[in-house]
Amino acid sequence: MIRRIFISVFIATFMCMTSTFAQDSSTDVRAATGGAQTLEDILARQQGQKIDSEFREFATGEGNTAAAIASQLGTLGGTSDAEVFRALRYGTADVKVSSKGPAATVIIQDGGMRWLKFRNGPLKNIGGYLLLGTIIFLALFYVYRGRIMIEGEKTGVKILRFKLIERFGHWLMAGSFIILALTGLISLFGRFGLIPIIGKSAYAAIAGIGIFVHNWTSWAFMVGLVLVFVMWVIDNIPKRHDLKWIAQAGGLFSEGVHPPSTKFNAGQKLIFWIVILFGVTISVSGLSLLFPFQITLFAPTFEFLNATGISGILGLGELTTALAPHEEMQLAQTWHAIVAFGFIAVIFAHIYIGSVGMEGAIDAMKSGEVEEQWAKEHHGLWVDEVKQKASATPAE
Repeated sequence: MIRRIFISVFIATFMCMTSTFAQDSSTDVRAATGGAQTLEDILARQQGQKIDSEFREFATGEGNTAAAIASQLGTLGGTSDAEVFRALRYGTADVKVSSKGPAATVIIQDGGMRWLKFRNGPLKNIGGYLLLGTIIFLALFYVYRGRIMIEGEKTGVKILRFKLIERFGHWLMAGSFIILALTGLISLFGRFGLIPIIGKSAYAAIAGIGIFVHNWTSWAFMVGLVLVFVMWVIDNIPKRHDLKWIAQAGGLFSEGVHPPSTKFNAGQKLIFWIVILFGVTISVSGLSLLFPFQITLFAPTFEFLNATGISGILGLGELTTALAPHEEMQLAQTWHAIVAFGFIAVIFAHIYIGSVGMEGAIDAMKSGEVEEQWAKEHHGLWVDEVKQKASATPAE
């Protein structure tokens, strides 16, 4: 009799437990794994799908104070506690450090690998192809068009185009930009292109010097940028006749076509404003890298884009505004590199036209004086202005 009662109670208890477990399983997909990720989570992540990781992010227990962490990790980090490491990863652990600073308590930065993967993958590849493609395009254009020569008979008369201070500002910005571009490209591509050739030790020395030169040359670039903007901003304001220059592509693709232009044509004005926009952007992001964790750029920018609805228009959705200090630096470095690639490509075209692409163009930045016939063909309205001022000035 007692045996039958015991068996009945055991069966009833087992059935209750089974039904309860089934109920829990129907409401909690991770009940069978004790709250850990499921096979479906792993497979989805391997296929590049984004999963909800809150079940891990907030499963950090209650013993993640500084003392608890120290007792778990030990002085040599001998004990592995999933909850402790999860709290460190998601920034919820109570970390105590002797040094002070915005990023001092960040032990594990979860987005670091995503940034590194993008930097060594799409950023490097797309940027490299952009620069290579620009060089190939300019080479093909030279084969097609050849050097743009002065078509009329040269007069031998020189016209002052740029004063000494203007040439100084231009070469200060241009020279420093070339140094910045070379050192920046070495920093990004060196480990892939130079290490196999010169070895790690030699590259380490070159990279160390390059970083030092890059950081200090940036100040010269910013000074040159300010000088160029102050001296030329008035002459680069778009005018109505610029539309005709654009319609005729400045005569770059055909001989005998010389659309009207003042001191700067529409193409040069476009280059000017790109240089100013890119120059300011790359300078600000560069300053945030020179002074890490001191300048916050992206959190307020994302807040503005969310508030104005621009992020939705661009298809970016709701941008995250709670950025860790390291994330700000990673985004700044990424943006700095993206702008740099576009900047270098534009300057390639500028250097081409100002040197081998057009006869007489380089004289404007060498001596400051240009052949009168060259000026008439490419900047006819400006020549008229110069002559009008000269005739209006009384002779001494």
